[in-house]
Amino acid sequence: MAGLGASGITADTLARRAELLAGLRGVMAQRGFLEADGALLSPAAPAERALDCLHVETAGYLVPSPEHGLKRLLAESRRSLYQLGHVFRAGEVGRWHNPEFTMLEWYEITARMPAAIDTLAAVLAAAGAPAVVRRRSYQAVFDAVLGIDALEAPISVLVACAHDHGVAPASSGDGQDRVFWLDLLMGLVVQPELGRDGPEIVTHFPADDAVLIALDPADARLGQRFECFWQGIELANGATELTDADTARARMQREQAARAAQGSAQPPIDERLLATMDDGLPACAGVALGVDRLLALLLGAKSLAEVVPFAWPSR
Repeated sequence: MAGLGASGITADTLARRAELLAGLRGVMAQRGFLEADGALLSPAAPAERALDCLHVETAGYLVPSPEHGLKRLLAESRRSLYQLGHVFRAGEVGRWHNPEFTMLEWYEITARMPAAIDTLAAVLAAAGAPAVVRRRSYQAVFDAVLGIDALEAPISVLVACAHDHGVAPASSGDGQDRVFWLDLLMGLVVQPELGRDGPEIVTHFPADDAVLIALDPADARLGQRFECFWQGIELANGATELTDADTARARMQREQAARAAQGSAQPPIDERLLATMDDGLPACAGVALGVDRLLALLLGAKSLAEVVPFAWPSR
């Protein structure tokens, strides 16, 4: 195969990438989604404690997801929408991370989490991925892999489990909250065991750090959120979307307080999104799919650098 020199990927991979992008647009159109082309720069940033945005002096923040813009457009158009393009996140460089990456994100009018999972399965099938092999709850996968109840276990049990598996940071101390320890165990111990035989869906994540996600009406400890894993890699996440502006503001303020406590920057809250929600965001479900990761897994690549033109080291 002919290489592309400084770009970092081969000509064949570039062609496969183009085919994938075209195929994704095709399946979204077939399912009745309208493509939107939102802004890459925003004056505000999502209020999430673990998400760091790239700041552009005097211009705002490069968007880490088109979520806020798509929801504003969805409220105006009353149409199911998607965006396929580049997004940006600070500090994410590694085998499966690149600060600039390609995301397919969509919001489906009137849908809830089960319908969003079905749409994701159809999109993956159209891209050539294996069928979804299993669906389990967050609580069930923690029990299967670690033997603990993720919803009820006290922090002391989570800390001990992290130490037992050698993943507890030396400088973390015992002052971190449940969100920190659950995320640590999920990312470093549970996740590598998921989706070995094909894409696997994990549903009903804890509601502790839910921001723009609706809670389960039957159990307020749970968010109506899911993630898709394949070969131990997080491939997509989705949820039934929160539509209440007051709840969204309270959660954003909670996340800002958490960012302040951990010494992170606190970008402005997105007042335009809150205004849209206050005016009436339609009921919907959303999904974000990592396109570079999908292509890498389809091709058997060992890292994103093999499938991304001008990946971070070669840009």
